Amino acid sequence: MNDIFRAFQISASGMYAQRIRMNTIASNLANYESFKQTGEPFTKLEVLFEAVYNPERYQKGEVPVRVREIRESDAPYKIIFDPDHPMADDQGYVRLPNVELAKEMADMISAMRSYEANLNAFNLTREIANTTIELWR
Repeated sequence: MNDIFRAFQISASGMYAQRIRMNTIASNLANYESFKQTGEPFTKLEVLFEAVYNPERYQKGEVPVRVREIRESDAPYKIIFDPDHPMADDQGYVRLPNVELAKEMADMISAMRSYEANLNAFNLTREIANTTIELWR
């Protein structure tokens, strides 16, 4: 029965991690053209995952995941020439956020699919547990 609970834990950790990833991507998309109050462009946020390593569980192929950190991207800002823009510098260049819409949308689809895969694994584990309990009766 412990194996079933560990399977629930692994699926739940994956769903939680992907939910954080989707929220972060949504924040990036919402701030696609935003500037901070200081005048600096919004900096894309990235989620960094980490495997929860346990040698005994690793041998069985059981490796939960957790969110290690949410950090600002070091990707370069987009720079355009627009002297009429309110955020333009002395030479007329504007630094825009380093968020790429197409990449963010692809990442969102990937996060959704990963969440769905973990949810399916969770539901399948639940069905197995229910069937096992029914057989014990």
